[in-house]
Amino acid sequence: MTAGPRRPASGGDSAGVLAVRYGIPAALILAGQVILFVTGDAVSWAGFTGAGVAILLIGLLVRIGNVGDRERDREDAARAYFAEHGRWPDEDRTSGRRWKLPMNVATPESEAAERERSRAERPERGG
Repeated sequence: MTAGPRRPASGGDSAGVLAVRYGIPAALILAGQVILFVTGDAVSWAGFTGAGVAILLIGLLVRIGNVGDRERDREDAARAYFAEHGRWPDEDRTSGRRWKLPMNVATPESEAAERERSRAERPERGG
């Protein structure tokens, strides 16, 4: 998978991107208002204003799609980390068990500890 263009390191958008994203729609909406007040032509006003709003909404949809792509990339990176290390990247390594077992439940660890105790308590036979 190839990485596409990324946002600037500062996390903000450049002035050119902001001018295209908001300037063009604002200019079209403003042109529609001017046409309405100067000529009184409601059809031209609706056309220019509708075009400006449509461009704003298309830009919004593109940004929503890009957020989904970034989330998918993070998930792919987390899965690759899991495949390599056997645990999720945000998983705490030292946490151990997060639940408490009921009393008298044997686990492999407790059985091994019991065997070690019984070996230590048993006197060795000398021959």
